[in-house]
Amino acid sequence: MSKLRFAVLVLAIGCSGSAVAQTADGRGACKADYDKYCAGTPPGGGRVVACLTKQQNQLSDACKKVLASRKAQ
Repeated sequence: MSKLRFAVLVLAIGCSGSAVAQTADGRGACKADYDKYCAGTPPGGGRVVACLTKQQNQLSDACKKVLASRKAQ
């Protein structure tokens, strides 16, 4: 995965204060899930997060936690 795509994924997960603190965790937690289920999803407008959310049942537990914490913010 290109560095740019990876950076976009991190930004898609969130840019609020607490989300920035979780950036490294979110990136690592959802990278494999993103590669597997959403690699063709164009970044921006929350599309990556929406794609991951649609795949909720197939995601790793760590990625599910990242998405749940993002929703709670």
